[in-house]
Amino acid sequence: MGLTKSYEEIQEKIDRREAVVLTAEEVSRMSRELSPAEIVRKVDVVTTATFGPMCSSGAFINFGHYDPPIRMEEVSLNDVPVYAGLAAVDAYIGATSESKYNETYGGAHVIEELISGKAVHLSARAKGTDCYPTKEVDTTITKDDVNEFYLFNPRNAYQNYAVAVNTLGHTIYTYMGTLLPRLGNATYSTSGELSPLLNDPSFRTIGIGTRIFFGGTQGFVSWHGTQFNTSKEKNEAGVPVSNAGTIAVIGDAKMMQSRYIKAAYMERYGVTIFVGIGIPIPVLDEDLARSVSVRNDQIEATVQDYGIPEKPSLGRVNYSMLRSGSIELQGKQVRTAPISSLLRAREIAETLKQWITAGEFQLTRPVEQFPAHSTTKPLKRR
Repeated sequence: MGLTKSYEEIQEKIDRREAVVLTAEEVSRMSRELSPAEIVRKVDVVTTATFGPMCSSGAFINFGHYDPPIRMEEVSLNDVPVYAGLAAVDAYIGATSESKYNETYGGAHVIEELISGKAVHLSARAKGTDCYPTKEVDTTITKDDVNEFYLFNPRNAYQNYAVAVNTLGHTIYTYMGTLLPRLGNATYSTSGELSPLLNDPSFRTIGIGTRIFFGGTQGFVSWHGTQFNTSKEKNEAGVPVSNAGTIAVIGDAKMMQSRYIKAAYMERYGVTIFVGIGIPIPVLDEDLARSVSVRNDQIEATVQDYGIPEKPSLGRVNYSMLRSGSIELQGKQVRTAPISSLLRAREIAETLKQWITAGEFQLTRPVEQFPAHSTTKPLKRR
């Protein structure tokens, strides 16, 4: 049996400022010369990160009670519809909710502006009741005016995702960006060997309660994400070759930075939000050392034709190919481009590394693991 380490042993080293913390890219390079057993001895924590569009995101806000009080029923922020079917002054604003008057502006922009400290316009309507007599409110709010403002994102940090192409004779507009006709380009969205869920594909250290870097502050994994699917095919490196696991995350948006929470508009598709997430992975044993050593040439993704509703597969490519700037498909060299930012992901991984090294970030063992067996189902048709 090889060397094993516990969370407690690693945390004690962090507390003594003796822990060796490296980014996933650094460990991937190290693995070309060192075995998993040697990596366990040398490395205590590996930091991972991603920064890309994550549509399944949004924020809960408690506005505080008006005088006289109102039970808000129709709410908008900067003319973006907000869901208010919760309680008198609680609401949830989804990142992809679009303005009533401007399809290029939406919930993501409101969230980013609030995080930045800007004021936004609050409009609320109600029928009025004996205990909540006010029927209309028009005012402005900032993050300092509201009681709570926290992000709760149901599906973030996909474990892997498809490479998108288009074989049709005309351009199409998608959440993977603009896809040119006749295989004119290919887009992809994870940070490869730096991507959090690819470095712990079995979710041994990532589960409910895991402390993470979230939007520039510390947050937590609150549940497995929606569309969580452990049944996806894996390659020889143990990595899913298509969109598989996801995480639901929560964090205090008042403490976040707009550098790591950015609104965006995908042409003719809609509003989305770029989210920065970093997850530390304690190197407990050789199996985890092997997982965090995964390299871009070992991470494969499925190429899918987004021009056809069923999105048929056109084969697989690895991340070394994608990062080279072109891949070969159907005898043609196809230009590749990420819709996520590797530069910002590297920044997040390095920041998290510094927090841990300085003793400013505590490792947390999951209070419960994610389900070992989970699949997704389509919406039933009549």
